[in-house]
Amino acid sequence: MEHQKNNYPRPVITGLGAVTALGDVSSLWDGLRNGRSGIHKIQTIEVSHVPVRIAGEVREFDPSTHLDRKEARRMGRASQFAVLSAISAIADAGLSTEYLHEHGERIAVVIGTSLGCHEMSEQATTKYKTSGYRKPNPLSLINSLPNMPSHYVSRHFGTLGALKTPSTACASGTQSIGEGAELIRYGKADIVICGGVEAILQDYTIAGFEAMNALATDYEDAPHKASRPFDALRSGFVFSEGCGIVILESAEHAEKRGATIYGEILGHASSSDAYHVAALDPEGWGAWRSMKWALEDAHVSADAINYINAHGTSTPANDAMETIAIKRLLGDKAYHVPISSTKSMLGHALAASGAIEVIACALMLKEQVIHPTINLDNPDPACDLDYVPHTTRDVTNMNIILSNSFGLGGQNASIVLGKI
Repeated sequence: MEHQKNNYPRPVITGLGAVTALGDVSSLWDGLRNGRSGIHKIQTIEVSHVPVRIAGEVREFDPSTHLDRKEARRMGRASQFAVLSAISAIADAGLSTEYLHEHGERIAVVIGTSLGCHEMSEQATTKYKTSGYRKPNPLSLINSLPNMPSHYVSRHFGTLGALKTPSTACASGTQSIGEGAELIRYGKADIVICGGVEAILQDYTIAGFEAMNALATDYEDAPHKASRPFDALRSGFVFSEGCGIVILESAEHAEKRGATIYGEILGHASSSDAYHVAALDPEGWGAWRSMKWALEDAHVSADAINYINAHGTSTPANDAMETIAIKRLLGDKAYHVPISSTKSMLGHALAASGAIEVIACALMLKEQVIHPTINLDNPDPACDLDYVPHTTRDVTNMNIILSNSFGLGGQNASIVLGKI
């Protein structure tokens, strides 16, 4: 069944904001369109003692450009990312601070994360144990909580509506935007500031993922080559950080105030593998269910999909599994639907990735182009679909996009975007 206009309010995207390894939304889009990698040797932390020294790192980040310096020092890096991304998204949406304060009860915040500002807890614990057990900073524990990025965004703009923090590992950002769309659909909010954030690029997190044999190795001399989704020589994902925030409104609300609309959230869904704490179901049944249910929620047939933004992590297991799931979803049409991986250029920013990828999808809908999967030099025979290798592709009549995010603990989330 093709997409039908439903009776409930239609959630649309009117603002975009991001902090990424490629920069803000403008720099991010320029990088994605030109196949430019944001993966480099790590500079912001000491990593000489860990075996992996490359990442999708946010560099030259200065929160004091928009935040009081004293308050910024209290906040963890994830909270800083979230507030600055939200400021950009609100500005892009053309919403004034006065408007937000006046209508605060009708504005919600839904920002997902895996570990929030965990580094603050780790640093406070280390300092406490190595300083003769002095009284710790009373705000360190509080500011490390996963809901702090949502809190600081809500506080900054004076929003008084629903305040949520989905924490579903790498599916968090996608699921948060889906939950934000639900608030619009059911009339619980007029505006939702939603997305995902991750900022736990630390030596111990790198070491933990490396111990799982999950990270790409042997690319220290060519970091931009490390993330290789669907390539036969892929060896793992590249750890990353960042934030993506989108502003959702009902179509009616957006049209009344003359807002620019990037696209519509047609539907979303989540599912569980119920398989393994860290390993994916190799047959992709959970991924298939989340895609299938998202299309059903959107009232869109599989035949209507014009493009898929893949989870595409560059791990041997994920890329093969996702290919299987897409083939099961689309049948023979799977070979004719373009697919690409944003992570080939940004690495994997865990909870932030899905939200950043929704931003990429919104811009692809607007510009009618598909960004490439870079580094796909040696196609894996098990991954034999059209992954748009190397260069951006101009398209016409791209109206329906499906975007996937799959995470640790068997978390799957998919979201469907449509052109207005």
